[in-house]
Amino acid sequence: MTAPRRPVRIGNASGFYGDRAAAMREMVTEGPLDVVTGDYLAELTMLILWKARRKDPSAGYARTFLAQMEEVLGGALDRGVRIVTNAGGLNPAGLAERLGELAERLGLAPRIAWIEGDDLSTRVEDLLAAGHDLKHLDTGRSLADAGVRPATANAYLGGWGITEALRAGADIVVCPRVTDASLVVGPAAWWHGWSPDDYDAIAGAVAAGHVIECGPQATGGNYPWPEEIVSPGYPGYPIAEVAADGSAVITKHPDTGGVVSVGTVTAQLLYEIAGPDYPNPDVVARFDTVRLSQEAPDRVLMSGTKGAAPSGLLKVALNYVGGYRNTMTLVITGLDVEAKAAAAEVMLFDILGGKEQYDEVDVRLIRSDRPDAPTNAEAQAHLRITVKSHDRDVVGRRFSNAVMELFLGGYAGFHATTPPTDATEFGVYWPALLPAETVTQTLHLADGPVAEIPHAAPPSPSTPESYSPRPSVASGPSAQTGPTGPAAAAVRAPLGAVAGARSGDKGGNANVGIWVRTDEEYAWLEAHLSIDEFRRLLPEADSLPVHRYELPNLRALNFVVVGLLGNGVADATRPDPQAKGLGEYVRSRLTDIPEAFVTARAAQEEPQRPGGGAPWPE
Repeated sequence: MTAPRRPVRIGNASGFYGDRAAAMREMVTEGPLDVVTGDYLAELTMLILWKARRKDPSAGYARTFLAQMEEVLGGALDRGVRIVTNAGGLNPAGLAERLGELAERLGLAPRIAWIEGDDLSTRVEDLLAAGHDLKHLDTGRSLADAGVRPATANAYLGGWGITEALRAGADIVVCPRVTDASLVVGPAAWWHGWSPDDYDAIAGAVAAGHVIECGPQATGGNYPWPEEIVSPGYPGYPIAEVAADGSAVITKHPDTGGVVSVGTVTAQLLYEIAGPDYPNPDVVARFDTVRLSQEAPDRVLMSGTKGAAPSGLLKVALNYVGGYRNTMTLVITGLDVEAKAAAAEVMLFDILGGKEQYDEVDVRLIRSDRPDAPTNAEAQAHLRITVKSHDRDVVGRRFSNAVMELFLGGYAGFHATTPPTDATEFGVYWPALLPAETVTQTLHLADGPVAEIPHAAPPSPSTPESYSPRPSVASGPSAQTGPTGPAAAAVRAPLGAVAGARSGDKGGNANVGIWVRTDEEYAWLEAHLSIDEFRRLLPEADSLPVHRYELPNLRALNFVVVGLLGNGVADATRPDPQAKGLGEYVRSRLTDIPEAFVTARAAQEEPQRPGGGAPWPE
């Protein structure tokens, strides 16, 4: 019997289009790797690439990837490092062609493969006519009923096209809209020779891919406890050493910044997820089965991940142009903030001739001022006014110029944060599902034939483990039980005195993953942080559906707030439209915590807070 091959070392050098340019060179040159990946795509990115391609038909891919390849291509070929990326975006063939030109100019001859089939933008009407109504995943509304024409429509592909490209000897694999985790699943399946029904192994690779997809967020970036970051400087980028059974060690190159700990890996596992069942085209990974252990400094083992057969459905991300928008922010200083804001709103729309002409008006008074402020800036609040319309002229300079008319005739101390601005086009995100058989994935090699890549098979009645999404907890208990129950002394303190949080966006929804570091703390968190208590901590969620999911192996709860971000980041009018700071806001809110937990954490971390060991003030 052949012994399992050693773990494959897969490093990720990009978490988004615009990430640190030097990361690719550092990953390739500063330590051993078998594969380096780059994740450049998000829902918003597809719309950005569409706008670029609208101006230049040869565009539509992540141009920064070419500059990175100019630095590292020769070194990667010398070291035998394969390159797998979704930088192809809306034009993977175009990026592959540019890479070929770059390689020729550098005197190199890599084998370049590219994958196509995700782009459904020209097929939407045919799909609707065939009975695929492309219902919105959150609202259930049919795309046909919405009466819109999508600018982009891309199915999330799985990892088997990448696997076949590497089996065919590709040095570079250019992908379109594959899932983020597919960038790890594909290479791991190639390396270990997995079959499509090796569900547990594939699920482990999905979990590892989810951890490293956002780059340094797994190595100390955006981490709530900076005292745990043992190496100063910008965090190194993460590496997943994926074993034959799908277990993986998350690490980073030696002597790079940041830290890899159970905490940093937990934080990233909770990022932008919903329930414990994490569906991908090739498997459903059960994140509540993942177990984490610190094997050594900067080495965290992820093991025990269970997988189930995929659903046979592919997620489709559609974007359409929703119209035009404009935002102006007025500064209000000192006394009578609310009265000044009300007066400014009335006066502005009187000048403009009323609100009825707009499709949407969003007015937000953002209070950051405080009484008797020691500086002018600390006495300021912001009145943020956004207008939307399908008529560009209505929300263009006519709107922002009207704001300027308040300069001399408005409230005392009026000024704005920007000069008059023109309208900008905004997009609306529409997530849907399609049967996988409606999508044809193809693999192209510059010197080989085109190959059709089959999708992972959906579950059959005889499949022992198939995908069945588990419902959220409608509302957790509100009373504490056990040793930290009513008899235990509690203090009023920020939730973040004991809990970490990581938040993000999935279209119009926001997730807040909250975790603690001991079993005793988790017993309290699970009992205390009901949906009702979460709504109290996050008043913006009061009128919205909220789902709570439990992940006891991670000592974590995940909350999903449906619709908090409107129709996605390109449409959202709230500050922080991607909910990146939402978790830290929830951590700052006061709740009743067992005093023993707060005291223990304070002794370890010595936070700067008022009153020593006393409760935080209301």
